[in-house]
Amino acid sequence: MTSRGRTAAQVVADFFDAYRRHDVEAMVEKCTDNADFSYVPFELWGKQRVLRGDGKVRTIGKVIWTGLINSFPDLFNEVHTVDANEHGDVVVTCDIGGTQQIAWALAAPQGKKFREPHLFLFHVDESGLIDKVKAYWNNAGINTQLGHLEVD
Repeated sequence: MTSRGRTAAQVVADFFDAYRRHDVEAMVEKCTDNADFSYVPFELWGKQRVLRGDGKVRTIGKVIWTGLINSFPDLFNEVHTVDANEHGDVVVTCDIGGTQQIAWALAAPQGKKFREPHLFLFHVDESGLIDKVKAYWNNAGINTQLGHLEVD
């Protein structure tokens, strides 16, 4: 792995360490001011609009991370692989899970646990900051584990 690849992998590893500590501010500080954010399966239906997981880290990302930590106080991530290249691209496979204590999206709290594999794609710029976060997971799997079986 090149020096830039090692740096990118370390920045992302530090990001997940902050996530494990529930330190959203430290997560955000690993990112550029205008970092792109996309949680592809994320949708939250409101009365008059749908909130999707697309936007910027400092707006949408920070809100989603804070909400997850509030709803799942024991939220964890277990990183399995971190692969980086000389262009600053980083791929992470991990499990994320926790025990629901307050409502999350449409799932009412039932004290149930979830653990679901996630795939993250990051880009770390030449200054060593994350400028893109994208993630994929099986949202139906999480809802099933939480006992939320309603289909809209």
